[in-house]
Amino acid sequence: MRIPPCSAQTVELSMGDELVIIDPEGQQVSDLVAFGRSDHGEYLSSGRSLDYASRLWLTTGDVLYSNRSRPMFTILEDTCGRHDFTLTPCSKDTFRIIYGETEGRPGCEGNLAAALAPYHIGVDRIPIAFNVFMHVAIDATTGAFRVLPPLSKAGDFIRLQAEMPLLVAMTACSAGQSNNFCFKPIDFRVVRFDLNP
Repeated sequence: MRIPPCSAQTVELSMGDELVIIDPEGQQVSDLVAFGRSDHGEYLSSGRSLDYASRLWLTTGDVLYSNRSRPMFTILEDTCGRHDFTLTPCSKDTFRIIYGETEGRPGCEGNLAAALAPYHIGVDRIPIAFNVFMHVAIDATTGAFRVLPPLSKAGDFIRLQAEMPLLVAMTACSAGQSNNFCFKPIDFRVVRFDLNP
């Protein structure tokens, strides 16, 4: 399935399902957030995931945890190897404060909120996203960071296994710095776990 540029989409996963997020053209980011399917108070946690992995850049073999320290995803395969789990989804305020824009584009935050509205998850409940393919460079001495063009090439993908029933929302990112100012789509597919092989 395709997420058009500057938009978001939701998908429901069962335990064992695989979610494959693909960059079809290269250098595009997908902000991913996830919630427990039966309890939206449980959500994908940057802090827990980075704390337990003891590093900033997560890849194949790493586990993404919820705010309740339960596994939500395992990264099964990752052809890019560089993602971000520190920055919030871009928003109207991001564009105003950082970029000086005044047109009021919704950004990934607004797009995620719109996609999650049928599930009664409002904008204030959208956490730090797992920013798939996002390239954030950090100065080891000063801690200063820069958002650089993604390292992903056309066809790069990350394959995630759901470790619990999940509600997932994903974007095709709206922030120019995140996608080298070339707004592009994001593709994804779901491989359903067959409970009755």
